[in-house]
Amino acid sequence: MPRSFYTDAKGRVRPVAGRGGGRAKPVLLAGLVALSAVGYGGAVGLSEGGGAGGAGLSLTTRKAASEDRAREGDVEGAWLAMGLHGLKRTDEQPADCAAASFGEVRDFLRDTGCASMDRVLFAVGDDAGNTAVVAVAWVEFASSGDARRFQGVVDEPGSGDVEPLGAGALGLAEVAFSGANYGSERYRGTVTVAEAELAAGYLTPEVLDALAEVAALLPR
Repeated sequence: MPRSFYTDAKGRVRPVAGRGGGRAKPVLLAGLVALSAVGYGGAVGLSEGGGAGGAGLSLTTRKAASEDRAREGDVEGAWLAMGLHGLKRTDEQPADCAAASFGEVRDFLRDTGCASMDRVLFAVGDDAGNTAVVAVAWVEFASSGDARRFQGVVDEPGSGDVEPLGAGALGLAEVAFSGANYGSERYRGTVTVAEAELAAGYLTPEVLDALAEVAALLPR
């Protein structure tokens, strides 16, 4: 069946039901409801204004502050700036590049090779039960040219993806990453790919997308 796409407010083409050719990817759901009670700060991200990251602050303002913290490697500070709190995370886990990907992304990695891949999975939320999961992968290449070409492939809707860590990595039940909330960044020979999904409660698509874009700025 043909894939459906839309153009978001930033002019980016987004898939209606995922970036990976319809293939569902592992995530988390049951168990995160309980985890979300650990957070704090009130209902967050229900709209582009308000939230625990600063009452009345717009999403644009919260995201900018969160991006600053992410660039500094301050993971918890990045979530707090968005009005959320880190609930749980895995350690960074190395993976075989081709084996941990699929579609055209896997073809590229198999043909070109990569120096390394590390993946991590976060659960973030607030004390109102609104919870998201965020998957991040750092893919390092031998040259900046290979990294640039890889980013061009992985950013293309329907081209496949890097597989996120599964729910078992956090000891939780499963959810599915759609690929609709996505961010990528490239620095020299490393491409960072991040995705976010709602796990419990409600966060707007704009907030989930912002979480993915912030997470893509996290240094290895």
